[in-house]
Amino acid sequence: MNWGRFAPAANRAGRVATAEGDTVALRQFAGRVRSRLARCHEIECIRHRIPPGLLAAAELRAAEIDTGADQVLIAGGQIGERAYAGELARSLGLAFETLDDIARSQVPLDDAQLMQAAAARALPLLIDGNLVLVVALRATAARHLVTFLTAHPHLAPQVRITTMERLQRFVAHHAAAAIEYRAARALKTEYPAYSAGARGGVRLAALAGAGAGLGAALWFDAKAVITAVDIALALIFLGWTGLRLLGALTTGLMWRRRRHLSDAELPAYSVIVALYREAPAVPQLLHALRNLDYPPEKLDIKLVLEPDDHETRLAVSKCGTHYPFEIVLAPVAAPRTKPKALNAALPFARGSLVAVYDAEDRPEPDQLRSAAETFMAHDQRLACVQARLTIDNTADSWLTRMFTAEYAGLFDVFLPGLALWQLPLPLGGSSNHFRAEALRQAGAWDPHNVTEDADLGMRLARLGYRTAMISSSTYEEAPSRLRPWLRQRTRWFKGWMQTWLVHMRQPLRLIGDLGFAGFAVFQLVVGGTVLASLVHLIFAAALVWELSAGAGMLHDKAFADLIITGLHGTTLVTGYAISGVLAMIGLARRRLLRFGWALVLMPLYWLLLSLAAWRALFQLVVAPYRWEKTEHGRAITSRLDESRKRRRATGTFADRPPPPRAAA
Repeated sequence: MNWGRFAPAANRAGRVATAEGDTVALRQFAGRVRSRLARCHEIECIRHRIPPGLLAAAELRAAEIDTGADQVLIAGGQIGERAYAGELARSLGLAFETLDDIARSQVPLDDAQLMQAAAARALPLLIDGNLVLVVALRATAARHLVTFLTAHPHLAPQVRITTMERLQRFVAHHAAAAIEYRAARALKTEYPAYSAGARGGVRLAALAGAGAGLGAALWFDAKAVITAVDIALALIFLGWTGLRLLGALTTGLMWRRRRHLSDAELPAYSVIVALYREAPAVPQLLHALRNLDYPPEKLDIKLVLEPDDHETRLAVSKCGTHYPFEIVLAPVAAPRTKPKALNAALPFARGSLVAVYDAEDRPEPDQLRSAAETFMAHDQRLACVQARLTIDNTADSWLTRMFTAEYAGLFDVFLPGLALWQLPLPLGGSSNHFRAEALRQAGAWDPHNVTEDADLGMRLARLGYRTAMISSSTYEEAPSRLRPWLRQRTRWFKGWMQTWLVHMRQPLRLIGDLGFAGFAVFQLVVGGTVLASLVHLIFAAALVWELSAGAGMLHDKAFADLIITGLHGTTLVTGYAISGVLAMIGLARRRLLRFGWALVLMPLYWLLLSLAAWRALFQLVVAPYRWEKTEHGRAITSRLDESRKRRRATGTFADRPPPPRAAA
């Protein structure tokens, strides 16, 4: 985010302004600017407070990006929002409304409508029996207000001005019940078929019946049943492996040239970051957001904090003077999850596009532009754009090296292949970019699902929307120690189990929504990933047991037993091989093959994945909505920082993926 977009012009003006007695040059500069554009009437009220050169530069910048000159000056730190609003109100003869003494009864809106007032930037009030409109100024609202009241001065008593901070605080207080409902219970209440919080008795009865039937079959002929189950599991596992191979073979075609948008064409963008016990990561996060290459005048950053998380709130307040953002407090209602926090911020989002980041994220500066350009190049059916995730602290431990290889295979190879074929995509945990309208129509995030991203990706697909991948990357911190890694993976597996159970409540309807290809992908990607991890430990143990008998005893085994042994070995070897191939392709694309040696530890890594899956299955029964928090800010190394140092020292771009290939 380049806060000084109009810096060249502003700097010229500043140099002129500081040269004593050089007022002639200053006026000439301002005159040249005004000759190129219409005068911005919204800043007439502050011409006595700011040097003419800076005002002229702000007018030029406003014309370049299609916004108000007041927003340029506020974003550039030349004047505060409260100070500007006060000056504009005085110049127009309007009242500045603090909203401190306004009662709920004076707002002629129900709670649901009041909740939308912050995004609409307008609030109707009944004062002394008269209808008054309170306006918070964004984009070109101030210019339109000046033009309107100049033409209709008699309507001035019916208009008041406030700031976004005051309007948001008023809405958050008086619509608290509606916000809490929308954040924590709306999806479960209005669309229970899509919520993990609504437990289906019929589904549980069906699962219990299936379990009883399997138990009866085992009673009559255990060996035949075990053989049939082994074969079925092996085939599912091989299908899951084959799908990953298909994704690898089609990825090279997914990158496409996009039309570059000017700053004026870029839409307003909301960025939401949910934080809980993330004080160490706050400075790095805000620095990364500050470096986003997007017009600050069109950015709307929301940090969602928990009311009792005093350490993170203190860390944010220490950085707050340098970074423009708005704080939203998550409702205290259960469950305490990231999706509930995101839902609480969504009513306040003013952008037509919405991005979600995690506390440890460091997105590449071009990411918002890249996503916006992708959206603008497609129709309204494109509801989501997923950026590529990559691990930053790769060198911290063997776990982070394996994590890096895994993410490279997933986000640089497999998911782009699914996106190319327009198949359902389980979203990554962050760097998701949405059309705000589509996100709201889909019911936003499920607060009861602990992997809300994967669930939302499938729900969007069921509603007829599409998801695309972009080449911009986000660097993330991975757990480097076993205990935090296990807790994180347990939550992920539990959420995928929840996602599979939710969408399989009505299998025939799911087929109708996704089509047969989409249904198969859902089974293999969501259900297959969980199942593969659960059965891996069983297959590995069975294979070790069978081989421990010794090669000399193979001739005593029945043919069916030999087939089972072969299936166990084939599934394990094939799974390792395809996962290794995907990982190596991804590492090669990121020029990280030096970390490929860690893949020799894949059997151990998969055993840990299996342990996490079984732990998740246990938690699904005893604590389905428990959110095991991953701590951040503990990384020792950083590929991104090392890459920047090398670029500064050598002028090269090592450790970055090569430019994406365009489709023929």
